Formats: sequence, C-alpha cells, structure tokens
Amino acid sequence: MAETPDTPGRHVPGPVTAPGADPDVDLRVGRQRAELSRAPWAILGAISAGGVLGALARHGLAVAFPHSPGGFPWAIFGVNVAGCLLIGVLMVLITEIWQAHRLVRPFLGVGVLGGFTTFSTYVVDIGRAVAAGAPRTALVYLAATVVGALAAVYTGTALTRVITRRRQPSRRRS
Repeated sequence: MAETPDTPGRHVPGPVTAPGADPDVDLRVGRQRAELSRAPWAILGAISAGGVLGALARHGLAVAFPHSPGGFPWAIFGVNVAGCLLIGVLMVLITEIWQAHRLVRPFLGVGVLGGFTTFSTYVVDIGRAVAAGAPRTALVYLAATVVGALAAVYTGTALTRVITRRRQPSRRRS
C-alpha cells in the first residue's frame, strides 16, 4: 500500500492511471493530474521533432551501410544496440542524476531514440533473410539483436551509474 503525496498518512493500493496515459503518471497526485488535463501539444511536438531526427539518423546509416537480402544487416543491428545503450544512459541521467525539463524524456527518449531504433525494420530484415535462403543468418540476427539490445540497456544503465557516482562529491557522516 502506497502513501499518496496529496494525502499524507492515507494508504491506498497502487497508482491510479488514465487509459492510454504514461504509466508513471499517478492520477492521485494533483500536479500529475493537472498536467494530463492540459492539451499535450508540447509533448507531442517534442516527440515528433525528436522522431524526425532519430529516423533521419537511422536512415542515413542504413543507406551508408547497405546489406544484401541474405547478408547480416550490421547497420540496423548497430543502430538498435547503440540506441538501447543510449536509452539506458538517458534514463539514469534524467531519473537519478538531473532534474530534467518535462520535455527532455519525450524528445530524447521517445522521439530521438524511439525514431533511431527500429525493431520493425529488424523484423523485415529477418523475413528478407529467410526469403533469400539464409535462415541461419536470420536466426543469428534474431537472437543477437535481442541479446545485444538487452545487454546494451543494462550496460548503459550500469556504466552511467558508476561514472556519475565517481563524479559526485562523497558524503561523510559525522
């Protein structure tokens, strides 16, 4: 049972969220409830602008490093792994280290990195490899991307925590 910030001492079960809203938004918290009542144009604009930048960067890399239909799609593999590493870094920075502006997460996390990473192209590339007679390549790509992406998020998170702890002044107890 959680204590709500609006009503100290009152215990209620779990957060209350709106359908389709960010699951991090608890409708029992007045400030979060007020943010949902405003038109989300700034957030949608930030996501859109970031998505354009991320998608353009990904497309540029895919064009610069093409692969044959049965070959291993190194560019998209690298994009997905690098994007997941950066997501791990970003989430630590904006949730544990910095007091980020409310549009940083939608712009960078959802927009730029969401547009940069591309798991739909990943699935298309697997289908193309199978259709080109390279099922082993498809299987390796399938597994390597999932393992690489999960390892990258973990690594980005862990390394960012280690690096930021070293740079923070130590707190001595008296």
